[in-house]
Amino acid sequence: MSKSRSLITAFLLGISVVLPACQTNTQKQVLETTESQVKLRSFQTRAFDTNDKNKVMRSVISTLQDLNFVVSNADIILGSVSGSKYGKSGYTPYELKMTVTVRPRGESQMLVRANAQYNIQAVEDPKPYQDFFVALEKSLFLTGQNVD
Repeated sequence: MSKSRSLITAFLLGISVVLPACQTNTQKQVLETTESQVKLRSFQTRAFDTNDKNKVMRSVISTLQDLNFVVSNADIILGSVSGSKYGKSGYTPYELKMTVTVRPRGESQMLVRANAQYNIQAVEDPKPYQDFFVALEKSLFLTGQNVD
């Protein structure tokens, strides 16, 4: 019994020494924001002059569908919509995933942020985001004009 107890004690002591070494300094990571991350966020995000979250969410869904995405998840409470688009680049199949979040900004605006992923790589090129936001602006305009 004493041998198993000393093994358990040695194991627990070893874990208590190893686990703190795995911890990272999250404060340091947050403070190391690079200019490229800020630049990326700048073309992933747009503000729209409306306080109607439901209207913006419906427009995001219809815009993704118009751009041939299959919407897999939409949650009005969280303000999140996710979808995927499948295709081929030459002979290689690909999956383009997009997650869009909608949240209030003040009392008169909605902030929309899109995040795209090509296969398993984050999309850092501004063009796909610009294309999405141009289509979303048109959708919101047409919705505001009661055009279906």
